[in-house]
Amino acid sequence: MRNSACTSIMVGKQASIDGSTFISRNEDRVVPIEPKQFLVRPAVTGRHETYVSPYNQLTVPLPENGMRYTSTPHVDQSMGPNEEDGFNEANVGESATESVYANARVLAYDPYIKNGLAEDSMTTLVLPYIHSAREGVEYLGKLVATYGSAEGNGVQFIDQNEVWYMEIATGHQWVAVRIPDDCYAIAPNQIMIEQIDFQDPDNYMWSEGIRQFVTEHDLNPDHDQWNFRHIFGTRTRKDRHYNTPRVWFAQRYLSPQAAADQQPEDMEMPFIRKAERKISVEDIEYLLGSHFNETKYDPLGDGTPDDKRRYRSIALSRTAQSHILQVRPHDTGTQAVQWINFGIPTFSAYVPFFGNATDTDVSYRDLPKTMDFDHTFWLDEALAEIVEAHLEDFYEDDQAFLKDMQAWTRRKLHNVDVTAAQKTGDDLTKFLTEQNHEIAQYCNEQTRQLIFKLLSKGTTLSKLTFKLDPNL
Repeated sequence: MRNSACTSIMVGKQASIDGSTFISRNEDRVVPIEPKQFLVRPAVTGRHETYVSPYNQLTVPLPENGMRYTSTPHVDQSMGPNEEDGFNEANVGESATESVYANARVLAYDPYIKNGLAEDSMTTLVLPYIHSAREGVEYLGKLVATYGSAEGNGVQFIDQNEVWYMEIATGHQWVAVRIPDDCYAIAPNQIMIEQIDFQDPDNYMWSEGIRQFVTEHDLNPDHDQWNFRHIFGTRTRKDRHYNTPRVWFAQRYLSPQAAADQQPEDMEMPFIRKAERKISVEDIEYLLGSHFNETKYDPLGDGTPDDKRRYRSIALSRTAQSHILQVRPHDTGTQAVQWINFGIPTFSAYVPFFGNATDTDVSYRDLPKTMDFDHTFWLDEALAEIVEAHLEDFYEDDQAFLKDMQAWTRRKLHNVDVTAAQKTGDDLTKFLTEQNHEIAQYCNEQTRQLIFKLLSKGTTLSKLTFKLDPNL
């Protein structure tokens, strides 16, 4: 069980347009359909339980106390909860995981642990217990040291001031970097972290003994640097066709001058960059929904068949869900916002929810096995199918819908902030929970209306038609 392909985007607070920190990811699956829910897990106290992963039988005693947190788990729990992403009561967020792959040299000396920590368990075992992004790395690092890792994973953590990215490469070896406040970073299913400054623990963290491990087994290919990507990562044809083109497109969009000479298959594109303008949530939405737009590699564009199939784009038809976790620069209890998109983000809207809530709307919480128009996952899946089936005819309608939704959600967040400023404690949490329900219901209705509009419009596009000669 692996997320075969995800794309992560991280933004520091000085690099964003409003001082927010951001982490985000497309959760892409092997199978075309992977039904998802959006839930709030309640806080627990005085618990005496042991967690056992249904996926690989990882067994971990759970802490007695845990905070309330949001998550987007699989509906099918037979392969583990796969809670993926969310915020806890401390306004700390996690997104787990970005699948990454180590080379044979390092795995020879530190192989994966079959019943170690895997993607299915990482949010469940970490998010309820951390109070900062840094603590998230430290907490997860201790779990890896104790139980080992079953696979290679990149994990993002966020709080109001910091964004951290952690890459677990082998059974026990990992590093993490604090994304500089004025920078962004893109992770595309390959080990991306570069030089580690072991004299700067404020901005880098690492597994105990990692330098000795590398030295003992002669693993560093460089003469003059300690580059985690070079030591632990891969440089394969898959990287050049599946992974690096996504970094190329995103950096081309955010840093067009600095990235002007880069090519899709470049293996040395920097992980961390400065954007040439401030980054908004709409920019992140665009990138997560992108498909090499306006290039010859766009599978929906006008390139040659070979070019259109050459590289793997950021957005895919098998995106199970996409999320953007935002922590805004104020302390009113409304700062944590979890943007959720249950469809293909090229075509469906990101819907914002306040992390300080005790419940989610039934349209996100419950999900029937067959498609209907009452539940968000199926609404978003249906919209994507309809738009792509008649892309030339429906594209402008869909783009107008997305623009309207972006404007409405921004306005809604602002209006809620104004009212919420007068509330505190349980009253504030209750109010934000009610607003989350209202947001979900409004956005679902707008999606339904667009689907019905396009279905009606589509009746004129059938090839099963015939114009009768009036002389007959």
